[in-house]
Amino acid sequence: MRKLIKSITPTQLIALGFMLVILIGSFLLSLPISAKNLKWTNYLNALFTATSATCVTGLVTYDTNTHFSIFGQIVILVLIQIGGIGFMTILSTIGIYLKKKINLYERKIIMQASGSISTQGVIALVKRIGKTTLIIEGIGAILLASRFIPVFGMGKGIYFSIFHSISAFCNAGFDLMGSLGNEFCSLTNFVGDWVVNLTIMGLIISGGLGFFVWSNIIDTKCCFRKMKLHTKIVLSATAFLIIVPSFLFFIFEKDNPMTIKNLPIDEKILASLFQSVTTRTAGFNTIDLSKINDSSALLTIFLMAIGGSPGSTAGGIKTTTFVVSILSIVFSTKQQSTIVIGKRQLENNIIKQASAIISLFLFSIILSSLMIIAIDNITLLDALFETTSAIATVGLSNGVDVSSLSSISKLVLIFLMYIGRIGVISIAFLFNKKGDNELLKRPVEKILIG
Repeated sequence: MRKLIKSITPTQLIALGFMLVILIGSFLLSLPISAKNLKWTNYLNALFTATSATCVTGLVTYDTNTHFSIFGQIVILVLIQIGGIGFMTILSTIGIYLKKKINLYERKIIMQASGSISTQGVIALVKRIGKTTLIIEGIGAILLASRFIPVFGMGKGIYFSIFHSISAFCNAGFDLMGSLGNEFCSLTNFVGDWVVNLTIMGLIISGGLGFFVWSNIIDTKCCFRKMKLHTKIVLSATAFLIIVPSFLFFIFEKDNPMTIKNLPIDEKILASLFQSVTTRTAGFNTIDLSKINDSSALLTIFLMAIGGSPGSTAGGIKTTTFVVSILSIVFSTKQQSTIVIGKRQLENNIIKQASAIISLFLFSIILSSLMIIAIDNITLLDALFETTSAIATVGLSNGVDVSSLSSISKLVLIFLMYIGRIGVISIAFLFNKKGDNELLKRPVEKILIG
């Protein structure tokens, strides 16, 4: 058995682990005890919810608060936490505190699951992940409780605070704000609440930076000059992708009476800022996304595709991939074959991987959109929005009733959420082994491109 496990690559083990968690979660969510009406939940919808929770997406076929019982909601919350920081990271943390020896193979798995650059120091990183997660989610829950307890009462307020803090840090986007007749409302009732908005945004950004980045920030005591190049790129790209899109959302929506036109100026700014943060990874919303302009919808699709950073709770192609692709274009126009950032030259393999990730990502979105359009006859923009939201594990919806989609379309979205959490390039690696032909030197040939 040990030999069989060791014959499995770390990527394959992570993929199989996520699949196992999803299947167990879907079974539990289909049970009568998981529903408020104490009836069996349609298994496909239970599978959809379990996949969405484990892959920290947020797309749903049922309103979480009105359909699922407390038991079902706790199952969803556990799936979110497992999916957010990774089941291998959780198992490793338990093993470390039980004084279990971690061998090299297990270190490689932890390295890939936690987004570390090398196996060196992964044990210390895993310890930090556990502590940092508890601290950040705890602070978030306390801040949210200050606003939720006065609205929902002591017990419900504390429960809602914990649920939404974990959901936000894990970039899941699941919420309990829906009620009968007002389902799928997310955080629209708190559009002007600065404490709720800033807390949720802080949790989303924290979870989306990546655990390696947090570890590096702690090691350097927040000294930007001493940080690794990866951390500098992530922080710079994150700041840019928050500030610029928030300004664009404000410009696009300021005259839209269905979204932010009738809000006070400070709430307009807050809503625009929240939209900029949540669109890249989280899936919460404070305005009705079915009413936004097409320009805002396209901007949202673009931001969802970029996503968060490597080794984080977020999805998408990742901020570093986006930066490398932009720099690749810039240096190509200068007819330079290498990319240099901060007196450091990037490996050509990184550039190739970035190109492969973007290509596979776009191919998956286009192919799945065509399938859903053909089957369910929805508009192109809606199809692109839903498929990008699924594969980027964001969870936002442009007004499409996911529960009314055909079974095939739901399965397409389930598959997209799964490969989005594992990583499109990792899925490709599952079926391909490193070939020996790269040791052979072949004659060089040129072809015309562009």
